[in-house]
Amino acid sequence: MDIKDFIAPFAVWKRAFEKPFTVKKPIDERPGAPRYRGFHINDADKCVGCGTCEAICMNRAIDLVPVEGRDAKEGDSGLRPRVDYGRCCWCALCVDICPSGSLNMSNEYVWIDSDPDVFRYTPGVEPKPWDGSALGYRRAEGYRLLDGTRVPMPELDHHEAVKSFLELVRGWSREQAEKEADRCVSCGLCIASCPAHMEIPGYIKAVRDGDLETGLRLLYQTNPFPEACGRICTHRCEEACSIGTDGDPVAIRWLKRYIADQVELADYSKALPRKEASSGKRVAIVGAGPGGLSAAYYLALLGHEVTVHEKDEAAGGMLRYGIPEYRLPYPALDKDIGYIESLGVKIERGAPVGEGRSLASLRERFDAVFLSTGLPAAYGLDVPGEKHPRVLDGVAVLAAATRGQVLGLGARVAVVGGGNVAMDAARTALRNGASVDILYRRREEDMPADPDEIREAKAEGARLVEKAIPLEVKDAGGKARFVWNEATMVQKEAGKRPVPEPIPGAIHEEIYDSVISAIGQGPELSYIAEADGVEIRRFKPVVDRDGLATAAGKAPVFAGGDLVNDRKDAISAIADGHRAASAIDRLLSGKGA
Repeated sequence: MDIKDFIAPFAVWKRAFEKPFTVKKPIDERPGAPRYRGFHINDADKCVGCGTCEAICMNRAIDLVPVEGRDAKEGDSGLRPRVDYGRCCWCALCVDICPSGSLNMSNEYVWIDSDPDVFRYTPGVEPKPWDGSALGYRRAEGYRLLDGTRVPMPELDHHEAVKSFLELVRGWSREQAEKEADRCVSCGLCIASCPAHMEIPGYIKAVRDGDLETGLRLLYQTNPFPEACGRICTHRCEEACSIGTDGDPVAIRWLKRYIADQVELADYSKALPRKEASSGKRVAIVGAGPGGLSAAYYLALLGHEVTVHEKDEAAGGMLRYGIPEYRLPYPALDKDIGYIESLGVKIERGAPVGEGRSLASLRERFDAVFLSTGLPAAYGLDVPGEKHPRVLDGVAVLAAATRGQVLGLGARVAVVGGGNVAMDAARTALRNGASVDILYRRREEDMPADPDEIREAKAEGARLVEKAIPLEVKDAGGKARFVWNEATMVQKEAGKRPVPEPIPGAIHEEIYDSVISAIGQGPELSYIAEADGVEIRRFKPVVDRDGLATAAGKAPVFAGGDLVNDRKDAISAIADGHRAASAIDRLLSGKGA
């Protein structure tokens, strides 16, 4: 042992005779470093209550709790994170993973109190001195634990796509689908925003795990049209996706399509439930669109005998006759319909109700009736000259294309409207060799069409004419001279969208071979007689919102889909079909008595 080891302890004695050096208030005079991980701050308005912070916390120091005055809404659970500093280790993983970027940490680290309960609090809700602190830990610029970029979807080149009706979107490989599924944090905000309340995190996890049979089963619990909805769903769930608050939302629609595409129809029975024993009850459904066939599927599973009456020569409703094949190929739609028929559902095609068979006769032959006839009647332009022979109905044009008929649109076409039907009509005209102008009375950002449809229509060569109010259609030697007034947008009421007002003298005229009207559709109710007891109000059957019942009696009548709801999309019709099937089953089985 060295001599220094013996001497060293005595060396400190020399300090005993020195003047002591102390800091009077060491804490007050030692602020945290600029990026110190101190107490949490949360922008409660920016936060969506997704619970990702709660899920990642290894110490279970974060709980999502309800907050007074903050109700759940689309894309926001209404909950906010509460932090327990008896458990928190200040690792800041919650900050790094927060999808919205609302959660941060101040550089404050001193909090003295004798009550341990105060150290459990909800940042951004319970005021603290460090709220609004500009210093402290923040997620580094450009850094994310979560991938904010969506896996690109392969598509046909638009210059090639416009030459045929081949499907534009090509679908993902297994590797691409699993990579996209990895972006999901299973927060569940998407479930509430989906009209059918599909188990979205569950089937995305099934993609991630490679368990497609489980994924298919989860799809069919609430939606028997996964092939169709995987292509044309309005995907409102993606608008609520927490990952989309600071990046691209998870491509929920395409993941649904991936599952349905990978499982062969012959293998569906391995994954999906068998139908129950026969109940002895018979249900008639009017309309073989997504609402009617969804009701048929769930009723058949419950053991009821179902007959669907369809006026057209093929089933599918607007999925077939209103959506072109480049968006929804007929084999994909037929796969969905084929499985529904495999359960014993009988579809009588070319069998309209009202011609030779009445609603009253169905009520005599069946135990219940469900009406889901959609909105087949297109609105006119409501301007002088709208009956000109070259003014065409957009829905009729799309139906003719489905049937393979010669459209005869000519070389120059105007499409009036801003919804999906307008976009589909425009893109169908482009595929028939026409140059196309889309005229819309408001701005592009006001258009109700899916943004992807607008983008694709423009990419394929359609010209968008905004703020164009139709005035008149005149004859121009067998062609249509379309007259419109240029508009300006005026904000009349706070909180509401601006309205177009015509600019005096700003009149435009163009000659077109065809003008396609695509400004909306209404119902066709001639098959409902007054004696049927179905109350009609504002061109809709009046229904009980709990079960969609509309007329009582020996064979009660229910109604759903676009015929009664305001959303007018396939997924809402599917949700109505499911809900109506449950209500009909409760009635027929006596469960609701």
